[in-house]
Amino acid sequence: MRVLLVGQAAFAEQVLRGLEEAGDVIGAVVCPPDAGPKPDPLKAAAVDRGIPVHQFRSLKLPDARRAFEAAAADLAVLAYVTQIVPEPLLAIPRLTSICFHPSLLPRYRGGSAIAWQLIRGETRTGVTVFWPDAGIDTGPILLQRDAVIGPDDTAGTLYYRTLFPLGVQVVLDAVALVRAGRAPRLLQDETQASYDPLCTDAHAAIDWTHPASEAHNLIRGCDPQPGAYTTWRGSRVRLYEPHRVGGAVDAAPGTVTAIGAEGITIAAAGGGVRCARSRDGGQKGPAADIARALGLEPGSRLG
Repeated sequence: MRVLLVGQAAFAEQVLRGLEEAGDVIGAVVCPPDAGPKPDPLKAAAVDRGIPVHQFRSLKLPDARRAFEAAAADLAVLAYVTQIVPEPLLAIPRLTSICFHPSLLPRYRGGSAIAWQLIRGETRTGVTVFWPDAGIDTGPILLQRDAVIGPDDTAGTLYYRTLFPLGVQVVLDAVALVRAGRAPRLLQDETQASYDPLCTDAHAAIDWTHPASEAHNLIRGCDPQPGAYTTWRGSRVRLYEPHRVGGAVDAAPGTVTAIGAEGITIAAAGGGVRCARSRDGGQKGPAADIARALGLEPGSRLG
């Protein structure tokens, strides 16, 4: 089968390798413009193989349509896509297009699905491959698999340790179903649908008067980006790699209760949260080192 691969990063590069191993031909690759001197892994892999690479600042440009048509693909595979792909382009390949999403649709639609699952304290997650349409993550489902969220998983660890390898395999399995003519199109149940905006600083402020579980979930959902933050002497301090501290904490919410090699511990309602790493606007580093640089000590009040 001839495939047009649309995507970026190591995820799409691994999909490319898997498709080749399965005997598919990659007609072309579409990825975003270079963000720095180092080429995107998908682009680099395609260039090494002599596969045509197309990069557009917007897929709404006429040149993007021409690239989709020139690929003469049986199927377009959208693997880790952050650009909006207009619906008319999705229909150009003979068998149309399929798309990867890191949640169990129809729940957690949107570009920050992993973050919001953690922020809301979910204990199970999964991946979906679906047939995209004009909506945001609304098309019929082709294939899904679920996974467990660890109690201290961050958005970064959940993606790289669990959803990345699972997602690559599910995309390849979905393509195999299309190749065999056995790919279903299961309508999403709109009564179960949810959508969240991109997770930004507007959502990342920690309120220590809320339960410790909420603070913990917010910090891990915003790790690595945008980084959940508290304040100290008018400046933002971002916290990473959180761990719940068991038992009651005899301190006002936001109080630093301990600083040590394992991190900085902060009181919240009904408990505490220890964070191993932190950032005060510079480089991320061990939370204890950042605390010392900021003049934080046990008894200091954050937020």
